[in-house]
Amino acid sequence: MPRVKRGTLHLKRRKNILKQTKGYRWGRKSKIKLAQTAILKAGVNAYRDRRNKKRERKGIWHVQINAAARELNTTYSKLMGALHKKQIALDKKSLSVLARSYPQIWQKLVSSV
Repeated sequence: MPRVKRGTLHLKRRKNILKQTKGYRWGRKSKIKLAQTAILKAGVNAYRDRRNKKRERKGIWHVQINAAARELNTTYSKLMGALHKKQIALDKKSLSVLARSYPQIWQKLVSSV
């Protein structure tokens, strides 16, 4: 019976790992063990930072809404409480866009509340 070599999947996996670490520095782009740990760490950081990006974005919206509200002699908390009482269900992202890009509409919204 002829001998069968089964290294194709092994090589394919190693090649894929090295393809993912292209552009990394030092041995992490060319040595398999270092590349595997670099990929794992990069994946963890990417997962965490996607959530951190959302968190930072929400904080920026909060600051923009507060700054625009203070120009019209109110505060963020008073404005959000009044919006809640009037049952105006606008999310913070759309409120910050209104405050930043559409000042006339923002002024009408704040004065109606």
